[in-house]
Amino acid sequence: MYDSIIVGGGPAGLTAAIYLRRANKKVLVLESNACGGQILNANNVENYPGIKSISGFDLSMNMMNQAMDLGAEIKYETVLKVDEDKTVYTNKDTYKAKSVIIAVGSKNRKLKMENEDKFIGKGISYCATCDGNFFKGKDVAVVGGGDTALDDILYLSPIVNHVYSIVRGDSFKGETKELEEVKNNNVTIFYNSEITKIEGNDSLEKIIINDKDEINVSGLFIAIGQEPNNHMFKNILEIDENGYIITIDEVKTKNKGIYVVGDAREKILRQLTTAVSDGALAATYAIKEME
Repeated sequence: MYDSIIVGGGPAGLTAAIYLRRANKKVLVLESNACGGQILNANNVENYPGIKSISGFDLSMNMMNQAMDLGAEIKYETVLKVDEDKTVYTNKDTYKAKSVIIAVGSKNRKLKMENEDKFIGKGISYCATCDGNFFKGKDVAVVGGGDTALDDILYLSPIVNHVYSIVRGDSFKGETKELEEVKNNNVTIFYNSEITKIEGNDSLEKIIINDKDEINVSGLFIAIGQEPNNHMFKNILEIDENGYIITIDEVKTKNKGIYVVGDAREKILRQLTTAVSDGALAATYAIKEME
């Protein structure tokens, strides 16, 4: 019997593990691949308070080692199901706990194009607020027609030289009032368009639109949504139309002792800082309920 089982070893899950171990609770972290989550692949992290610049890999390893040094147990197993009584089933074993913290995160929806993976961190990004500053004064493109893409354009416009917006449909789906403020400044929109090629040598150099229009860019921000990894929790938790777990009070769910943190839950901002905040909060709630 564990005091807490944490499903997912990203920043939110590892922060929860650190807080729980500092309270001398028995903790098991279950991670299917590698600890660190999406931040693991970031070349540079420059928006985490107190650390001017660090690679995503180094930051992830620091968090993992801190949790392990405090006594957290980490096992690399895939969680298949969680029951209301906090029994956790994996591809290798079955575990029980007094509390469960779900920290599985989500994955960025990709264009699934040649060279996309090659240029991740070398021109291709899925987070404008994370990486926009790396492209100061340069030309970039944003692909997507929803609110996220629109927010990315508005965020990048004051930072970069020019933004090329690639929209599959004939209009944006979200609120476009603010778009008019930047459209005639340094934003060019290509409606009814798709990126058909991504090209470059060591880093991204240009994109091809509709097999004909060639645009030289240093950065490509892909904003076509995310895919939460929450399918294994449908039996016990409420999930919204986009696949995110619905919470009733910050990180709490309708099932007492089961918490959801980080990108897995319904929330406004999905950032490294909000993930670690969620992890600390869930651990604190779990500790208080156990005591």
